[in-house]
Amino acid sequence: MTRIEPTTHKKAFKYRLYPTPPQQKDLERTLSLCRHLYNAALQERRDAYKKAGRAVGFYEQKRYLPEIRAELPEYKGVH
Repeated sequence: MTRIEPTTHKKAFKYRLYPTPPQQKDLERTLSLCRHLYNAALQERRDAYKKAGRAVGFYEQKRYLPEIRAELPEYKGVH
């Protein structure tokens, strides 16, 4: 007797957003801030590896996020 494995189906949903102009501006601003923060973190990792040959991990960088929010007020609204 052969055993039949149950199949699983993954569902995906797409949602279309229709933001108002102020919401669109806020979304673009948040995306821009996140992109700049990500690129700065990536550059920090690259520099640490090139200069010292050591890896900087996610959790090490994550510890600095409260300081970044305190020093740069534009990041206070980014969650």
